[in-house]
Amino acid sequence: MSAKTILVVDDEKRIVEIVQAYLEKEGYKVITAHDGEKTLELARKEAPDLIVLDLMLPGISGWDICRILRKEIDTPIIMLTARDDTTDKIIGLELGADDYMTKPFDPKELVSRVRAVLRRYEGSKVTPRILEAGDLRIDVERRTVRRAAKNIELTSTEFDLLRALAESPGRVFTRMQLLDMIQGEAYEGYERTIDSHIKNLRKKIEPDPDHPRYILTVYGTGYKLEAPDA
Repeated sequence: MSAKTILVVDDEKRIVEIVQAYLEKEGYKVITAHDGEKTLELARKEAPDLIVLDLMLPGISGWDICRILRKEIDTPIIMLTARDDTTDKIIGLELGADDYMTKPFDPKELVSRVRAVLRRYEGSKVTPRILEAGDLRIDVERRTVRRAAKNIELTSTEFDLLRALAESPGRVFTRMQLLDMIQGEAYEGYERTIDSHIKNLRKKIEPDPDHPRYILTVYGTGYKLEAPDA
């Protein structure tokens, strides 16, 4: 099996060098960029398996790159933010990022995140099966979702979150349980990112996201998926 290709993007060349060294030590092929234009070029030309993307870039920002790429490909994205700002993180997740890390970060943890995101992206492709909830149809093998006759485009993380809920309809999951299921291990302090992914999912699959029928909040606990009556 050929090595997975990771596109690492940051305008600080030292950060790119460090991340590249750690990823290559783990057997990944690494390509790099330091600005928005080069990032889009490489993402389209090289089709990397995952992108590590800094938000603050010269030229096209990381936010805009994420927005553009999400219209074209579903490649997993781990975003890097220099500020420990919840707003930055939520915006990035809402634009389609799969995970985030705040600078300064431990390169070993980033490698772990890369491994976890790739694992959950690839993991559900093995068993061909269809999950249904009301008029939602989730094709686990093809990683596609339809509601009625309409295709719904999801990021890899959104798909895995929906699949996890749909595999146990009616079961209430805590945020940490959902994180553990989609990332392979739960990172304490990041469980609130689930709220952002749920918000995104509702925008895409619910007829009225403000009054959800599929993904329901269980206050004080977490979330569950129900199959609404037609």
